Amino acid sequence: MANLNKVLLIGNLTKDPELRYTPQGTAVVNLRMAINRKFKSKTQELKEEVCFITAVAWDKQAETCNQYLHKGSSLFVEGRLQSRSWEDNAGQKRSVIEVRAERIQFLGGAPAKAAATAPIEQQVQAQEPSTESAWLEESEEEANENQDKDKDKAGY
Repeated sequence: MANLNKVLLIGNLTKDPELRYTPQGTAVVNLRMAINRKFKSKTQELKEEVCFITAVAWDKQAETCNQYLHKGSSLFVEGRLQSRSWEDNAGQKRSVIEVRAERIQFLGGAPAKAAATAPIEQQVQAQEPSTESAWLEESEEEANENQDKDKDKAGY
């Protein structure tokens, strides 16, 4: 049986990107998005609903998003669903499902302050996928070994 985990979203940021770095120095950014859906109810009344999703970008893509995006920015995200879990400070087990961004395209015009430095093609591709476990637990050496294995599987 075939499986597919693919997400395509177009929405707006509800807050500025949240950039941070792993202990190994890898950049990771959370992009909190609002995706609106307009539809007609059974009574033909026009309604709108909003879905709030967090997209996570890694490495150079994370730094570029942090540099050019801000609250209200429109963007297209292509990626996959990813779940992770952890234990919070109170000892409660927590979990979340996020979109692991593989491709992000900035929509709309560049902001005035960034117009002079904005790249002609405002599209960022993920170069090498990072994993949540690399961010949470793996040493830098183990992370590099896993990336080499992924490259071998992908035929690089």
